[in-house]
Amino acid sequence: MYAIIGAGIGGLTTALAFEKLNIPYHLYEKSDAINAIGAGIWLAPNALKVYEWLGILDQIKEAGNSINRITIATADLKPLTDSKQDEAKEEYGYSTIAIHRAELQKVLSKNVPKTNISWGKGLESYTETTEEVILQFLDATTTSVNYLIAADGINSVIRKQLVPESEIRYSGQTCWRGVTNFKLPVDFNHRGLEMWGKQTRFGISKLSKDKTSWFAVVKSKPFLTDNKETLKDDLLKKYEDYTTVVKDLIANTDTSNILRNDIIDLKPIKKWYSNKVCLLGDAGHATTPNMGQGGAQAIEDAYFLAKIIAEEKTENTFAEFQNTRYKKVSSIVNQSWLTGKVAHLGFGASIRNMVFRSMPKSMIDKKMHYIYTLDKE
Repeated sequence: MYAIIGAGIGGLTTALAFEKLNIPYHLYEKSDAINAIGAGIWLAPNALKVYEWLGILDQIKEAGNSINRITIATADLKPLTDSKQDEAKEEYGYSTIAIHRAELQKVLSKNVPKTNISWGKGLESYTETTEEVILQFLDATTTSVNYLIAADGINSVIRKQLVPESEIRYSGQTCWRGVTNFKLPVDFNHRGLEMWGKQTRFGISKLSKDKTSWFAVVKSKPFLTDNKETLKDDLLKKYEDYTTVVKDLIANTDTSNILRNDIIDLKPIKKWYSNKVCLLGDAGHATTPNMGQGGAQAIEDAYFLAKIIAEEKTENTFAEFQNTRYKKVSSIVNQSWLTGKVAHLGFGASIRNMVFRSMPKSMIDKKMHYIYTLDKE
């Protein structure tokens, strides 16, 4: 029996992959239910291929919105890179889907048998022996399992015990994320857009018929808080040089739907597992959101881990899992960190813009294929 800790995207996808391959499991989640408050997420073709394999792609398409064009532009909407996703759609069968995180979790959770999920069950610690893993929960109960899968996010309780020297890194940037029912101009309906200004960024993507997600990033000291009464005015001032739609989105978002988070990742660790415990998704390799691949890499983790377990071709399943995933994941973590730094250049911004405008399409396509391809079929 495998215990999966955490009913986020990675944990729920792992449960579905185990379900498909008849791997015994039980999923434990600290929250009593899915949190409806949140923001949007992109599911690129590599993630969608996994959901197609799981038989739930149509449900996700219905709950989200297709992104057929991805643009990086200046604050006044002059393109730096502008990529229509026709080639990706032809190669992989679909383009990116933008979806609200809570809607994605709802789709995933409704496909997991209710008897296999325990809500309101937070893990406090675990004890690993040669025979089993004993789980100690916050409600003072315990249970024993054969193996433990940590899908409990960047602040993983399990990772802190397994790799106590692990370190969360602050990027030097903070991000506001908002969701609104403001109606976008038609040109934005199926377009993912990120704008780079003077050490600031702003991104837009429509999530569904009546929801649009946006994010706003600035350089900042960590652990700051907002004055809710002046928050929208403060953001409007920060983005006063941006195109009109940016200011419309901020102005038409309820303050209760604007969340602030410092942008962090997990400094890469060398080992994700012990004999009976394995880290998955953000618990093992959290990345900054600059490449839209954090969720997708957790989804890939679920796919490969389940297949490796089901194949029973190796005595050390978790070592094989890390060997399969480590190179690609590390590349994405490092590239995403660098992208965040480049996007917020000050004096070098004009050179950055010139470089991006002159970047060959072949180079962009090569990177796209590397990310979108599942690295072991």
